[in-house]
Amino acid sequence: MSYNVSVLVGSLRRESYARKIALSCLQYFPENVDAHILEIGHLPLYNFDYDDPDVTDVPTPDSYVQFRTTIKNSDGILFVTSENNRTIPACLKNAVDIGSKPNSDVAWKGLPAGIISHSVGRLGGYSSQKNLRLALSYFDMPMLGQPEVFLGQSPTLIEEGRLAPERTVDFVRDYITRLSDLVIKSAEAHKTD
Repeated sequence: MSYNVSVLVGSLRRESYARKIALSCLQYFPENVDAHILEIGHLPLYNFDYDDPDVTDVPTPDSYVQFRTTIKNSDGILFVTSENNRTIPACLKNAVDIGSKPNSDVAWKGLPAGIISHSVGRLGGYSSQKNLRLALSYFDMPMLGQPEVFLGQSPTLIEEGRLAPERTVDFVRDYITRLSDLVIKSAEAHKTD
């Protein structure tokens, strides 16, 4: 049996550290977990008119439908994000909002999730991760606890486009292993429901 994890990157820049960290993480998932980056940069800004049944002249964008369907078909989610102005980057918050509607069919509901945050400074995206955790807590998403992953001074952790220091790689690989275990356990539990 294989399991499906969608990875959302909280940066749109092609050469962003968040994307390089996410690409490294894809290599750390076990063979039975298919992890892939789900692009979010093309998603229009969220507008409730798209989902309001009383507004008939503003159709829901196809990109919303595809995004929500992909999230619902995932067994788990990994967020890899930078920090912008001490909070979640706008593109990631937009994706969270899109997946949260319509209220009767929230895409995120109950999906296990992990968060890896980073910053060029020493705090490793602490504020971003805490704000993202707060937003996701509304959807009853099981999340990994300690140790959390805050990657400080991220430029020093990347060599040739990938995470490099052995200690960091081992730490992140362990986190991905724990996330994979959570995803599998959750998927198996839902099969028996």
